[in-house]
Amino acid sequence: MNRVVVTGLGAVSPVGQSVKDYWSALVAGRSGLQPPQIERGETLTTKLVGQIRDFDAAAHFDSKQIGLLDRVSQFAVVAAREALAQSGLTLTDELSENVAAIIGSGSGGQGTMDDGFHRLYAEGATRLHPLSIPRMMMSAAASQVSLHCNLKGPSYAVASACASATHAIGQAFHLVRSGTVTAALCGGTESSISFGAMKGWEAMRIMAPDACRPFSRDRKGMVIAEGAAVLVLENLDHARKRGADILAEVIGFGMSADAKDLTAPDPNGMARAITMAMKDASLAPGDVDYVNAHGTGTVANDESETQALHKSFGDAARKLAISSTKSVVGHSLGAAGALELVAVVMAMRDAVVPPTINYLGPDPACDLDYVPNEARSMPVNAALSNSFAFGGLNAVLAARSFKG
Repeated sequence: MNRVVVTGLGAVSPVGQSVKDYWSALVAGRSGLQPPQIERGETLTTKLVGQIRDFDAAAHFDSKQIGLLDRVSQFAVVAAREALAQSGLTLTDELSENVAAIIGSGSGGQGTMDDGFHRLYAEGATRLHPLSIPRMMMSAAASQVSLHCNLKGPSYAVASACASATHAIGQAFHLVRSGTVTAALCGGTESSISFGAMKGWEAMRIMAPDACRPFSRDRKGMVIAEGAAVLVLENLDHARKRGADILAEVIGFGMSADAKDLTAPDPNGMARAITMAMKDASLAPGDVDYVNAHGTGTVANDESETQALHKSFGDAARKLAISSTKSVVGHSLGAAGALELVAVVMAMRDAVVPPTINYLGPDPACDLDYVPNEARSMPVNAALSNSFAFGGLNAVLAARSFKG
């Protein structure tokens, strides 16, 4: 089995359109959550979203290309280009056939869908844009990443709601570890801050009215966000031979299904995925320094995740540094797990754990160390990244700092 390392990172987020800007905002605890600015949004009751307001597609694509890509695919391609550039991979024809593109998304081309339905139902249009289906299909972002980066290996989408990106990275990890491919561009993307989608989220009554405050007392819900992140995973021997800068090592992946409820989280299912990831990585509970939590800010999720950490780590749970970066950037759904693994890699590189901001004090049901409000300087040798989705779909990645 091959060792799998990270050699490139890319990010597009509400707090920055590069990994550097994204990471500096996380460490500073600088929130990117603001009132929504969307067409037909006058009747929304949502007070906060993690929206990328200053994204200029024309700075990244020519006019003909823009017409082929929904915003969700634009984000993915921009993040993929940044990750590929950092990796330094030179994609010869031979190598290109051995590099995968696996991109998760929970909603696909939501903007194209929302605009098309408005034209049909509200404006009485009889025809839609001829490329509506290729723009909105769930696999569009994966296809566009393969096209724009010239990747000719396995290319496909993963859709598991809020666990999509983590499942996608886990799939890529398996492909590289097994030797099926030499490298993979993997991650997630989401752009579902549209009128129709936000009305759907409002109907669930789980949206925060003021701030996203995971694990805190008086937390009142989640904040929807958009964005993308892509990582380059690579066979260690190949990375070494070409002199790559190795950022971290992915060492384990665990996944499970609750098989219990469509929307209510189950700590037992979460704990199984956490335990499987640690077993796959040969990590004992005391070996893990940091957990980037799913931490949505809803009452049920945060309590269940805390219970799952207690179940998985036992007494070692109280020694963990745990934070939710969703407090800064919101919940980007199918992209969240990739943005969060980028944060884990950067935490290892810089020896600093980003904070859980907006924390008002402990909730009796959330009794662990959530790195409240201020970043913490500390070595991070091994870490987990948790993603727990509607439908009881759980995915957890384990990583460690690269030791050679």
